[in-house]
Amino acid sequence: MKILKKNNFIAIGLTVFLIMWLLAACKNRSQKSIIEFKFLQTSDVHGAIYPYDFIRDTTVNYSLAQVHTYVKKLRNTDAFEVILLDNGDILQGQPTVYFSNYENTGSNHICSDVMNYMKYDAAAVGNHDIEAGHDVYDALVDEFKFPWLAANTVDTEENKPYFEPYMILERKGIKIAILGLITPGIPKWLPNKLWDGMEFRDMVETADYWVHLIREQEDPDILIGLFHSGHNARYGGMTESTYMNENASVLVAERVPGFDIIFIGHDHDTYNAFVKDPAGNDVLVLDPGSRARFISEATIRLEWDPKNQAYSKTVTGRLVETSEQVPDPEFMSEFAGAFEQIKEYVSQPVGHLNAPISSSDALFGDDPFMDLIHTVQLETSGAQISFAAPLSFNVQIDSGILYVRDFFQLYRFENFLYTMSLSGKEIHDYLEYSYDLWMNHMRSTDDNLLRFELDEAGNLRRFVTGPEYRLKNSYYNFDSAEGIIYTVDVSKPMGQRISIHGLQSGTAFNYSENYTVAINSYRGQGGGGHLLTGAGIGASELAERVLTSTDHDLRYHMMHWMESFESFHPRASDNWHVVPQEWTEKAAKKDYEILFNPSQ
Repeated sequence: MKILKKNNFIAIGLTVFLIMWLLAACKNRSQKSIIEFKFLQTSDVHGAIYPYDFIRDTTVNYSLAQVHTYVKKLRNTDAFEVILLDNGDILQGQPTVYFSNYENTGSNHICSDVMNYMKYDAAAVGNHDIEAGHDVYDALVDEFKFPWLAANTVDTEENKPYFEPYMILERKGIKIAILGLITPGIPKWLPNKLWDGMEFRDMVETADYWVHLIREQEDPDILIGLFHSGHNARYGGMTESTYMNENASVLVAERVPGFDIIFIGHDHDTYNAFVKDPAGNDVLVLDPGSRARFISEATIRLEWDPKNQAYSKTVTGRLVETSEQVPDPEFMSEFAGAFEQIKEYVSQPVGHLNAPISSSDALFGDDPFMDLIHTVQLETSGAQISFAAPLSFNVQIDSGILYVRDFFQLYRFENFLYTMSLSGKEIHDYLEYSYDLWMNHMRSTDDNLLRFELDEAGNLRRFVTGPEYRLKNSYYNFDSAEGIIYTVDVSKPMGQRISIHGLQSGTAFNYSENYTVAINSYRGQGGGGHLLTGAGIGASELAERVLTSTDHDLRYHMMHWMESFESFHPRASDNWHVVPQEWTEKAAKKDYEILFNPSQ
């Protein structure tokens, strides 16, 4: 009996030992295995949900429908884990989202329906998402089945992030932290009522705080940055030391240790590079550009190292062209009803033009395209003077019926219209600044009229991808004026170019007198620097100068204004001229060919 009990004891011990050994072996095999993650990122989609441009009424070869085809291919394999991310600015750009933002407000937003269907894991908030207003983005926070991230957007009442700061994913026993940031430049571009109750903080400082907290409290195996901010810290005259830098993504990678990958956006520029962090480790930085033309694909390969009892990590990245993918038929079927609804909306007739207009002509002098916008601004606001720039680079609108879709070419952004009080001197200095961004200082008839991007030798810089030749500054900052009569002498340097001869009403123009000026909200907040650097008005003073603001965006007012005409004939008022005429006429013809017919 004792022998039997002893044998039973030995058998039980051997069984326990065998089970423990098997469990350890299984764990060891798991740790020795390779785990691979595919992180996919879209950014700055700007309403490109369907392979269709509702503005130009034509098909395109990029969209979230193509993105979904690629995502499904990767998800249908067991070789790796797929994590799908978006980096903001999806709520502006196409009538697709404008319709959902402001017209069809009784239903779920098309972006929440689409992104939930695609099973996004996380997204960051973009500045154009804030531009849609509280009613839109606050509702989307609840509609999204994933977190919308922006750690540096702080609720001023609660003193905590307005949106989620970061999220944790656990896949195959691996803990992944994703930190979201947004460009802090929003107060310079958008009216306060769109971001009321929020404060935007510096990206580097915010990242430093949250990375320390995430490391201490979460101890992730992988740390991802999802930043709606570009790579060029020198954009717009800023430097690497500029506080609240608009494009601080690479600065974060270089100054805050611990990131494996930082996905970026905002600048609509593709980017794929490794950056060294303070510890000397490589951080992959990826940007897919805009409108779902590319997908950022980052691969993290983890391989168990039994000697060090840890995973070794390999990170690679590439950009995938969506034009190589067919639109997913199931996606198109799922959202076919919304597609037809949007197409019906943009096909509504609004008015009639009895002459064509072209935004490209607006680069070279007073023209009907810009004067149509100026006229709407003056008549909507009742102001004495109007400032505006072309928001489209090369758009042609034919004579005939104007449909809702055409107004998205006439005026691309959802800016409000301000009426501001400016002195005559400030108006003069504003125009000096604008035309310095816009037009070259000509010394002879052989010079260019427009300011082009130049190489180190002073010749026109030639680009391999995109437009062959590019302007030095952004055309949407080339403000002209209506309501005053003036000349621009490009043979003179900045500060001596603009001569204002009087108001178009026939009264004299006085530098010490104050005038009411119609101006869009982006410019009125200080965007482009015209009021801040040009007119020399302090940032804290801008709000005091705003006399009135519209409740709707200018496109809305433009459409309602056009409805009052049976037929409208666009004309240039001829209120401003560029001189010397014999120089500028020749240069304008040459520059037009360079910009719009470069191969000829």
